[in-house]
Amino acid sequence: MTGRTWMALGLVAALLTGTGARAETERPATAAERFEKMTPEQKEALRGKLREFKSLPRDEQTRIRGNLERWRKLPPEERERLRANQRELRKLNAAERQALREQARELRKMDPERRTQMRQRMKAYLKENPERREQLMENMRRWRQMTPEQRQEMRERVRERRRR
Repeated sequence: MTGRTWMALGLVAALLTGTGARAETERPATAAERFEKMTPEQKEALRGKLREFKSLPRDEQTRIRGNLERWRKLPPEERERLRANQRELRKLNAAERQALREQARELRKMDPERRTQMRQRMKAYLKENPERREQLMENMRRWRQMTPEQRQEMRERVRERRRR
């Protein structure tokens, strides 16, 4: 995603979540009420994001609005899961985020059935082996740091081990 898209998504997140980490019951009922509770700096930042959003091409705005509508329809637990994912993504450095984007692109290129199978297997594996999650993350970090030649060498070693 481009920087502009991330900024537009930030606008959407700001509009969705209000300005603070308040409990759901404490949140004002309308966007106007939430806006009125913002500080002048927060209001100006939001106005800036709105200007950026409006400067996006019409099709990009439509795509973002569609994402917002899907977000609003999500159950609260799914929204929280996505927020947790976003917090984890923010912890990654730029190179790690870029590598993750590239991996996501590769995953989207896969046949939908194979992609679904892979996700199910990974979820089952991590559910059965929660202690392996950190090791898996470390392995992924190392993989991303490898050159294409090193990755190919590693693939060949794994294939050789499977043949034995």
